[in-house]
Amino acid sequence: MNAIDPRRGRRSLSVSHPPRNAAPGRLARWLAPVFHRFLDRIDQGLEHGALEASLPDGTRRLLGGREEGPSCIVRLHSWRALIRLASGGSAGWYRAWAAGEWSSSDSVPLFALFMRNAVSLGQVARPHGPVRWIGRAMHWIRRNSRTGSRHNIAYHYDLGNDFYSLWLDNNMHYSSGLFLDPDSGFESLELAQQRKVDAILDRLDLKDDDALLEIGCGWGGLAEQAMERRAINYTGLTLSTEQADYARDRLGSGARIALTDYRDAQGQYDAIASVEMVEAVGKRYWPTYLEAIHRLLKPGGRAAIQYILIDDAIFEGYARGADFIQTYIFPGGMLISESRFRALAEAQGLEWREMRHFGLHYAETLRRWRQRFDRAIDDGQLPASFDQHFVALWRYYLMYCEGGFRGGGIDVAQVTLVKPA
Repeated sequence: MNAIDPRRGRRSLSVSHPPRNAAPGRLARWLAPVFHRFLDRIDQGLEHGALEASLPDGTRRLLGGREEGPSCIVRLHSWRALIRLASGGSAGWYRAWAAGEWSSSDSVPLFALFMRNAVSLGQVARPHGPVRWIGRAMHWIRRNSRTGSRHNIAYHYDLGNDFYSLWLDNNMHYSSGLFLDPDSGFESLELAQQRKVDAILDRLDLKDDDALLEIGCGWGGLAEQAMERRAINYTGLTLSTEQADYARDRLGSGARIALTDYRDAQGQYDAIASVEMVEAVGKRYWPTYLEAIHRLLKPGGRAAIQYILIDDAIFEGYARGADFIQTYIFPGGMLISESRFRALAEAQGLEWREMRHFGLHYAETLRRWRQRFDRAIDDGQLPASFDQHFVALWRYYLMYCEGGFRGGGIDVAQVTLVKPA
């Protein structure tokens, strides 16, 4: 993290003349006061942590600095970056980064800073005007209908098993691990992922001959661990052909892997597992997802859900637009409002039990993934079909998510849903 002195600094820290070949144009000089007023709004919203910014007009400003929190250093190469941020929110800020309009030696604390202060910043860094309308329209077009879900899952998960195997753990878990201590850095990612699956399976209390359904089975890691524990009858659902092929080869004839939408699943099960799949459902389909869990569980059955949530205090602002993740990484996706999701689950007659949050464990998981991703790139292991634009996008994605969890506005949790006998 780029530590800076957390002093109060709404005004310029210092002034230096820009290089002669980088002198701003007349229009930029005229508009500079407008951009500084926008920076004033950001400064007022940073209640925790601080941002030191080097600006295109040669000035340096310290924003925030009131209370302890994430601190970072950003170099703004063009005022256009602020226009993109003001109009497009996090998606616009990414476009500015991709265009070289801002840079930082470490973007994780910057993302943590904005997430830590998301409530006090309000709408400062949310999409506005036509950009927001276009984003919402595209998000609606890519909603998770049965057809839309298949397209959206393929967009992300069918990038190829060779790609994901480069940087996930050896058992191919694409969800948060559960570390003994997420700050220690000593425990392997493999052990943390095994502990996460054990925590899910402990919630289900499986017995021999039980029927287990997994909604969103991934590459079969949970199934393999569950089948090693008990002689169960396992069914896994996925919409990714790449994942289905991998899981079938991995698990053999002892498991059933189906390319089936959760809405079309049939049968009765003693237990259901679903690990970070519900974020791909979308708000309008939360009731349908929970109805399916209730319908598919036997009386007395248990479902263990791991889900990513966003602070209820910022959910409405988040839901009104399309952020960077929804625009570039997970089309159709939406983080969970825990209070709303819980109310829907209980309305279905499902008991909400034993909730546990562990957001910093996800931050550490993402840090490990990025280390492995960078190592694979440095070693030249990335398939030739992925260009430098893709590499940069995914590195940004991993940093963006890690910062979000470190900032605390997003979190990950496990919960047990019980269908009364």
